[in-house]
Amino acid sequence: MERRRFLQSTMLGAGMAILGVAPAPATTTNFPERNDMSNATRIYEPLTSENAALILVDHQVGLLTGVRDYSTGELKHNVIGLAKAAKALKLPIVVTTTARDSMWGPTFPELVEALPGVPIIDRSSVNVFDDAKVAQAITATGRKKLIFAGISLEVCAAFPAMTAVGKGLDAYVAVDASGTFSETKRQAGLLRMLQAGVILSDYATLMVEILKDNARPEAAFVYGAIDMPWAKLVGQIAQAYGK
Repeated sequence: MERRRFLQSTMLGAGMAILGVAPAPATTTNFPERNDMSNATRIYEPLTSENAALILVDHQVGLLTGVRDYSTGELKHNVIGLAKAAKALKLPIVVTTTARDSMWGPTFPELVEALPGVPIIDRSSVNVFDDAKVAQAITATGRKKLIFAGISLEVCAAFPAMTAVGKGLDAYVAVDASGTFSETKRQAGLLRMLQAGVILSDYATLMVEILKDNARPEAAFVYGAIDMPWAKLVGQIAQAYGK
């Protein structure tokens, strides 16, 4: 019995050492003091039209064909809705592609049409912050809260979002305006961003947060851009009963 207890204690200690956890002394009866820094939560500071910018990364035809976590139609709908709502809310918008003329093709046409006059910056770097032109365009917005969306989620959206956090900025990723090539990549990307302090949300919630007040003159344009089918049905019910 004593030998079994010794072996169990030894194995437990070795396992905790592998995990980097120091075993507590066997005779201690006091709980360790709470580390307030490790449990600190960030104070909520809303997105606004004055503090946010939108960064759209690599929504290109070639990459879009490989997306497997959303249908092509749904992803296009979400990205276009995000872009149009951001434009209605007067957010600075930076659009970039990678290897447009050699590997991944052009930005899909519906997005280009939704953002007339917005330049699309092509680059060779994987992380947009590693390209001087794109980095300068983002810095020039003067915004401290950056909303990213990209294909693929775990690279084109995640890398610059994590870089932004490292620069002391607040980074958000619109996960449903981003897409990737497998469920494994999606889950791994989401976990990595959460570990790095990136704020994850969906595109409509981010835009409604910025709208803030349904009495704003932009409200009709924002909701029209977001294009929520269920909201249209509710409106149709109201119209039917109003006749």
